[in-house]
Formats: sequence, structure tokens, C-alpha cells
Amino acid sequence: MEWLIAVIIVVALVLIAGIYLWATYNSLVQLNVRVDEAWSDITVQLKRRADLLPNLIETVKGYAAHEKAVFENVTRARAETLSASGPAEAGVAEGHMQQALKSLFAVAEAYPQLQASQNFLQLQQSIVDTEDKVQASRRFYNGGVRELNTKIKVFPNNMFARNLGFHEREFFEVIDGAAISEPPRVQF
Repeated sequence: MEWLIAVIIVVALVLIAGIYLWATYNSLVQLNVRVDEAWSDITVQLKRRADLLPNLIETVKGYAAHEKAVFENVTRARAETLSASGPAEAGVAEGHMQQALKSLFAVAEAYPQLQASQNFLQLQQSIVDTEDKVQASRRFYNGGVRELNTKIKVFPNNMFARNLGFHEREFFEVIDGAAISEPPRVQF
């Protein structure tokens, strides 16, 4: 009879451990998918902004054709943003993009006719809207990464999460903090 109680206790412990592993694995999969989805949202917004930039550049060029360096910087930053393959590269590219946009909007401020152009104002508003969406997507992504990384690091998950194929993810941080300390100024 005593051996039966011991077997029942062992079976119960194995069952509890199995349920715990099953629940933890499923929650890690859900968090991993959420982080992937959030990264996808960021790339969609970065692509949207990159698609708006050629139109904005052409509009500004019509008024300020001699500002070639500014246009080249924006074009280079756009290409860097589109080619970024992960959060670290995207963070560096985002810093360069913010600097380039500041320069572009500074050039635009010097041309009152441009400031009055309906096309320019509409493009400028689209860029501002997209910047807001990039920020919101970045916060959502970083929140998901925080949850996933925490779940992977806590005990007892840290003993088996990596063996199940789950690894910590990178936060999407802008490397050049000074680049975003003051967002692009948009005046209407």
C-alpha cells in the first residue's frame, strides 16, 4: 500500500510538472508571436514613411533645388531604413532618419511659398502621422520584448526556455539618443 501512495505522489508530481511545462511553453510561443507581429508593425510604418519621402523631397526640391546635401542625406537615411534587418540596425537607421528629417524641415522653413503649398502640407502631415505610428509600434514591440525576455529569465523558466528554442530579443532603441531628443519641428 505504501508503494501505491509513493507511485501516486510521483505521478502527480510528473503531471504537475508536465502541465507547468505545457502552459509555460504555450505562453512563450504566444509572446514570441506577439513580438514578431509587433516587429512587423514597425517595418510596415518604416516602409510607409520611406514611401512618402520621395514625394516630400520632390516637393521641397522644386523650391530649394540648391540644398543637394540635405536631399542626399534624406535619400541615404531612407535606404538605410529600408535595408535594416533587425532592431539594432533599425535603431541606428532611425537616428540617421530623424537627423535627415530635421534638416529637411529646417530647409522647408526657409521657403514661405513652400510652407503655403497644399501638397507640401499634406505630405508633412502624413510624415508626422507616420512618426506617431512608428513611436506607438516601437512601444508595443518593446513591451512585448520586455514580457518575453522576463518570462525567459525568471526561475524556473530559465532552466529550460533556451533548450526549447526561446531566446531573448533585442529592444528597438535609437542608438543616437540626441537624434530623437527633439523631434522634427513641423510648423503649419
